Amino acid sequence: MKAITNSILMAATTSGVVVPKRNSSEELLSEKWDQCLSNLIVKSAIGTGFGIVFSVLLFKRRAWPVTIGLGFGAGRGYADCDREFRGAAGGITKAVGERLPKP
Repeated sequence: MKAITNSILMAATTSGVVVPKRNSSEELLSEKWDQCLSNLIVKSAIGTGFGIVFSVLLFKRRAWPVTIGLGFGAGRGYADCDREFRGAAGGITKAVGERLPKP
């Protein structure tokens, strides 16, 4: 029973109202890294798979389509991870030549 209540991540206050427990910043960062690494592995594997298929079907079993597919998959995984971590900075971005509004 204790494992079930711990997995829900809820804490009861003295008034009896159930309030969701806040995750620590370490846990949030750990979840982001886990998501990024799994995303990188999956997208790299998919890119490699496409490279193998194209290598067998179109390019007479050369190695370069597999390498290109792996690179495209890893690059896409890296870009998604980069976007995830930059989004945590508050989303303050500006395009080239654009000025941020004055307060």
